Amino acid sequence: MPVSEAPLSSTILDALEAFVTLLDDEKVPNAVIGAVGVCLVAQPRFTTDIDSVVWIDRNRWEALIESAARHGFSFRANEPIAFAIKTRVLLLTHEASGVGIDVSLGALPFEREMINRASAVPLRDITVNVATPEDLIITKAVAGRPKDIADIELIVNVTKELDLQRIRYWVREFSEALEKPEIRENLERVLKDRAATRGSTGVHSRKSTRKQGKKKK
Repeated sequence: MPVSEAPLSSTILDALEAFVTLLDDEKVPNAVIGAVGVCLVAQPRFTTDIDSVVWIDRNRWEALIESAARHGFSFRANEPIAFAIKTRVLLLTHEASGVGIDVSLGALPFEREMINRASAVPLRDITVNVATPEDLIITKAVAGRPKDIADIELIVNVTKELDLQRIRYWVREFSEALEKPEIRENLERVLKDRAATRGSTGVHSRKSTRKQGKKKK
């Protein structure tokens, strides 16, 4: 994985440094996703905010919010706890840089796996936990916006080996759970297009280390 500050602006780096320090101080497992994640695993991409998934018990949300305020963050919701209970998201702003940070309060098995699988990337004086290329692809496939599909293309184009079994498993799970077949269709379209571009070899696949359970009927 690239270990460079170059893909990120100084304002994003300032906010990311403060955010990682907050999570380290509170000992909150986490993984950076979104455009910042794409920048660090694929190639530079313009972004003005940060997205992260954290794993923290409900009884620690208030303490995290109080600590965030002490670390120089404000909240984009008038009642952050009420908003978090409703959406499982904390909306932060790093006051010094003005950068917004969307913090997803993880609850799904996939989110726990994504955090556990995250790669440690050194930046400045911190270590950033970044979701793997596979897990970024999965999150982008679920989001499904044109820019998300473009991000999947970026990751696929620069990653020599991908665990396609893992990607397809979770994309299928989300596609069926959300009753959105386009989630799976969009992914397969990108993989097919890349295979056509590279020729018969397509995207190199490495065997998944995850033991997939039998699908429930």
